[in-house]
Amino acid sequence: MQQNRLFDDFARLMTDAAGAAQGVRREAETMVKAQIERMLRDMDVATREEVEVLRDLVASLRAQNDALTARVAALEAAPSDVKTAETKTAETKTAAKGKGPASGTASGGTATA
Repeated sequence: MQQNRLFDDFARLMTDAAGAAQGVRREAETMVKAQIERMLRDMDVATREEVEVLRDLVASLRAQNDALTARVAALEAAPSDVKTAETKTAETKTAAKGKGPASGTASGGTATA
């Protein structure tokens, strides 16, 4: 009997010690967590929500940048096509004007002679 009582007391002591150890562990975790949060707040580190908002903003800006790059490339390509067409039109007009006065002078020269 005495031996059972001794084991019961020992088991109760161990259970109490385990409960006390868990309480100490929880308290230590709480203190460490509070200290880490205070250090992060003092270091002015961004929160997860702020980082996610910035990630979304950067993705949006990257898409806009790609769209604008494509638009600029299209606009830069378009004037060269227009310039080529304008140059051909101007050359055609110049050639037509050159034939007119030259033939007029030639015919006018023969008419006066």
